[in-house]
This record gives sequence, C-alpha cells and structure tokens, in this order.
Amino acid sequence: MYAERPSRMRGAVVWTREFEAPRPAGRAGPARQTGAEWPVLPDGCMDLLWTEGRLLVAGPDTRPYVPGGAPARWAGVRLPPGTAPALLGVPAHELRDRRVDLADLWPAARVRRLTARIDTAADPAGALETLAVERAAETQPPDPLLTEVAAALEAGRTVSATADSLGIGARTLHRRSRAAFGYGPKTLARILRLQRALRAGARGASPAEIASRTGYADQAHLTRELRALTGMTPGRLFRHREPLPSRAA
Repeated sequence: MYAERPSRMRGAVVWTREFEAPRPAGRAGPARQTGAEWPVLPDGCMDLLWTEGRLLVAGPDTRPYVPGGAPARWAGVRLPPGTAPALLGVPAHELRDRRVDLADLWPAARVRRLTARIDTAADPAGALETLAVERAAETQPPDPLLTEVAAALEAGRTVSATADSLGIGARTLHRRSRAAFGYGPKTLARILRLQRALRAGARGASPAEIASRTGYADQAHLTRELRALTGMTPGRLFRHREPLPSRAA
C-alpha cells in the first residue's frame, strides 16, 4: 500500500510503501501500477530513500524505470526539482537515471549511523524526513534562480521566454540546469509537460483535450512525447494509471 503526505520541507512529499510485490530497487512513487512491469515515470524530482537497512538516492529520470526486487518496506522524501543537489552535495547530472547508496555520496560511517537511527524508529518515514530537514539546515539553500526556472517551466513558459525574463544566457542556463535538475531546461520542460498531461489524463481528459490543454502542438505530438518519455501509448498509459494523489492534483 502506498501513502504520502506533505513534508515539513517546502514542496517536498513524504511517502511510504509497504509489503507489496514487487518492491522497487530504487524510487517508488505516487500513482504507479501495482503490476510488476509498471514503470516509475520521469517527474523532475529526486528522492531520499530508506528500506530495511539501506539509505539510497533516486536521481532524476529521463526514461521509465521498472522497479524490481523482493517485497520490502519503503519510505521516501521526494524533493522537488532543483532542491536535492544542495542537500546531497552532488550535482544532479551525476545521478541522472541512477539509484545509488547514500554511502557512495556521504561518509560510510555517518550513513551507517543514520541508517540505524531510521531502522529503529517507530516511524521510519518521519525519521527520514527529520534527517532531510536536519541536512537542509546544514547546507546552503537551493539556487533561487533555478527555483524560478522550474516554476516558470511548470507554468508552461518556453525555455527562451524563461531565460529572457530572468536575464540569463542560454549556455549559462543549460550549465546551471544540469547541476540543479540533472539535464538541460528543454528536457525539464518536456518532463514537467508530461506530468501536466498525466494529471489531465487522471482526471479523465481525452488525448486530444490533453494535448490542447498542456502545451503539445497536437495529439500526434502528445503521442510521440509519451512514447519517448514513458514507453507507452496514451491509451495504455491513461487506461491503466491509478488516480493521482492530491499532491499532483
């Protein structure tokens, strides 16, 4: 069973998933099919993960990720686009399309102590959230300019209009976006548009309506983009998706 709630960290979400089969070897997330082959889809986020004796990080995805592994108990803190690198101390592009142990990024002894703390907590998800909050207090805040970039692209603005409004050159924007999001602003814009399409589909809109409402040139464009980013047609994707949680509504 999957459940989530807003985090004390602005824009973040705390989630849990328990004793379903199959269990993910990396990030779990909202509104994902319980069948073995349903993938985690790109969303622009990165997650701090805990599962029974392990702390991991799920980097930003650019393609569908198919979970696997034995049944297990999972908790996560999903961090909104551009916020995880400051907390982790690693540029996002180094973690793109990867699931890695936190001990590969932080001192192993520290990770062992943190893992033991969460393993023994009555509420592992709450303990994981506290870890993230404590770490955020130790680090510099996310780049505010990149936070504005993410907000503008989420609202459907073009990359060029976003760069012009912020007074930043295309090359500088691309370089800083790779560090913050894991990829350039055009890829982030495509992924955020995908998420808008998924939300519209979960509300029952037709593919033609989704295309017109969420920034695609036409239905054929929507279909090409969904195939590229999810590996699925609109029919399969929207027919089998579970309703999205309120966070994405």
